[in-house]
Amino acid sequence: MAELTEKKDEFISGKPLTTDNAGDVSPALLSNAIDKAIVKIRPMATPLDQISRMGHVRRVDSVEVDYYSVDTRADRDVVKRFSQKRGEEGAEETIYQLEVEHPSRFEATDTFTAGDAVTGAMYYILSKGPDGVMLCVQLGGRNDGSDLPGEGAEIVRMGRAATQLDVQTPQYAALPTKRSNYCQIFKMQIEQSLVMKLSHKEIGWDFNDQQEAAVYDMRLGMEKQFLFGRKGKVYDHLKQESVTFTGGIWHQAGKDINVDLATFDSKALVDMLCAAFSENSGSRRKVLLAGRDLISALNKLDNTRVITARDQVTQWGIDFSELQSKFGRLFVVYSDIFDTMGMPGNGLVIDPEYIQKHVFIPFTADTLDLRGSGQRNTEATVLTESSCLTLRYPEAHARVIGA
Repeated sequence: MAELTEKKDEFISGKPLTTDNAGDVSPALLSNAIDKAIVKIRPMATPLDQISRMGHVRRVDSVEVDYYSVDTRADRDVVKRFSQKRGEEGAEETIYQLEVEHPSRFEATDTFTAGDAVTGAMYYILSKGPDGVMLCVQLGGRNDGSDLPGEGAEIVRMGRAATQLDVQTPQYAALPTKRSNYCQIFKMQIEQSLVMKLSHKEIGWDFNDQQEAAVYDMRLGMEKQFLFGRKGKVYDHLKQESVTFTGGIWHQAGKDINVDLATFDSKALVDMLCAAFSENSGSRRKVLLAGRDLISALNKLDNTRVITARDQVTQWGIDFSELQSKFGRLFVVYSDIFDTMGMPGNGLVIDPEYIQKHVFIPFTADTLDLRGSGQRNTEATVLTESSCLTLRYPEAHARVIGA
């Protein structure tokens, strides 16, 4: 019997069902219902917020979020100097000395190619000095010094090669870069004459028109902040506390794709898709949020054998136009936020698999008893969320900048 008396009662008897006592018995009931209702409110207007709510969400215990992002090691570099090493005439193979712009991208036992990978030469790195200078031998090619890569030539790293007696190999470590962002506290207050405790019985947590308009306005503000916000912290001397501002993912994306909207054609689209999907560790399904000028340029293109367009592909509750190419599938959606921010020719390619939403305070609705406190003969609902977005692999996301 002792266990029965200690167990929390899951039933309400002798009093009406209200949001207060419902929250006491099941605290997660109301907040979960709110979250489910939020994603149904005009999802097309706030695609980034919509995708982030239905993707990777992580609860955090601090307003300041530290996170690590790492990309794959670059496999290309530029030659600074390539020459035959003196004093090695008696060697069985001709030994060359190599210096590149980024020595950390290569190690001993690596191989690399210069020029055409089919007809050009491949090289094997024998050793690497502490100053980054590498000694290598040539495989294939003319091997007479006439086809050596000159200054400014591009080389591509390939696989490592070990001898039969090799047990160890030069270490490889991909060190993630530590970054941080602030969770911003978003709020919206709704006052109404109806008692809030009737909401649960009358509308079953479907928002009425006033609440829906307030949530829509709140999400629009969050969408702008998540896209273009500047990370920062300001001390409010009037309130005597700090205010944090979240940084948008526009500033976190790893690369830029420049397009000329005046001459934008099918070839330019292929180049844009190539840049969006290649040379990163991202997935083969990405989303383009774009302003009206960039959307207009895309709509003026004809389908080709390489790229096909499909309309009304629904993902995350959003209707996209889909561009299918050999590089991957790009879901395109018009975002008038870019127009509002004065960037109608720009867009942002995001990889939904590598967007992380950090939530310090989940989306909640709190009731203020203004009538009981003697302020106004109304009761108010305050909507609150404290959150931010981060990109785990910056190079998988790209800014599209239309000239």
